[in-house]
Amino acid sequence: MRGKRVDKARNLGTISEAAYWGKVRSALRNAFRYWRPGIAALKSAERPNQSANARLRYEYQCGECQEWQPRKQVQIDHIVPCGSLRSGADLEGFLKRLTPESPEAYMILCKICHQQKTTHERDARASAT
Repeated sequence: MRGKRVDKARNLGTISEAAYWGKVRSALRNAFRYWRPGIAALKSAERPNQSANARLRYEYQCGECQEWQPRKQVQIDHIVPCGSLRSGADLEGFLKRLTPESPEAYMILCKICHQQKTTHERDARASAT
């Protein structure tokens, strides 16, 4: 059984409004991937490699579980979530939350802790509505 048919009002009728704003959100996140305050937060969580893997130069401490991980296993998280981007009216607030100027606005999390935090935030938003 199929769900409700979604109106595809964007891109000559090929994508929905939600897909359109998803692309905008993704492009903005990608454009600000190397935002300096976020990179500064990452640097503050780094130490020279102390693991057995001699190929790693640095390792990073998760702000939640306190474990040391290689760079590929950690992510830069916004302490204040960027929020939704579902219309042009959401754009200004989304950009302000996406690009805070202070390194203290970011937290370094391992992938597991980041997923748990994101899931918890999503569930909290869902139960609030």
